[in-house]
Amino acid sequence: MRLNRGYLRWILWPLVCLGFQRVLADEVTVFAAVSLGESLRELAVLHEARTADRVVFNFGASSLLARQLTEGAPGDVFFSADEAKMDGLEKAGKIVSNTRITRLSNQLVIITPKKSTALLSSPQELTNRVVERIALADPKSVPAGVYAKIYLGRLYLWKAVEPKVVPTENVRAALAAVESGEVDAGIVYKSDVTVSQKVQIAFEVPWNDFSEIRYPVALVSGSTHEVAARKFMAFLSTETAAAVFRRHGFRVLE
Repeated sequence: MRLNRGYLRWILWPLVCLGFQRVLADEVTVFAAVSLGESLRELAVLHEARTADRVVFNFGASSLLARQLTEGAPGDVFFSADEAKMDGLEKAGKIVSNTRITRLSNQLVIITPKKSTALLSSPQELTNRVVERIALADPKSVPAGVYAKIYLGRLYLWKAVEPKVVPTENVRAALAAVESGEVDAGIVYKSDVTVSQKVQIAFEVPWNDFSEIRYPVALVSGSTHEVAARKFMAFLSTETAAAVFRRHGFRVLE
């Protein structure tokens, strides 16, 4: 049976367009704080459906990611959990300064294992004998731990709490330590708790009491996929992205 040429064109044209789209598609490598994992993976799926560009991630503590970029690791976008790490990269000329925006904020929460009988209703109770071990992302370098140390220091609690601290590689490792029951409590971001069914919030630090937590994002200098990277960064500033971030526990900064 001979097929009409117009019919063949009607069938094949979408495939041709799809082929061109794949040829023109690009790949964006995003270095991002581990606390952004779930929200960014969800946004990547939406972005890939819109553009056919592929988004790949390197998640970790912002301090580790900043060091990797400083040492020359190839990346296109850096999404940090604090301004200090971004400041360091900017001073080193590792980001494009005029692309830097501060998109999100977060809150600190004190958590305990879901089955814990220790009832904590304030940061001061972290000094009680019933709390022997407290998981924190490394307070010497990792943003979540640094924030926790600053907050407890303002309450004059750090010296009493410090001997109990179990430092972890990143904030998700602190969450995992609490989930497992290896520690009595931990301090993580409010957004982290949305991914766990094994912990409970004992105390939520009011945002107005500690509003320094900021998540800046910027284009990495020397990006080999700059056009695609800029498209993804633009998508992160849309209301669609804002709704995803809010659902995952973040505060979106307008």
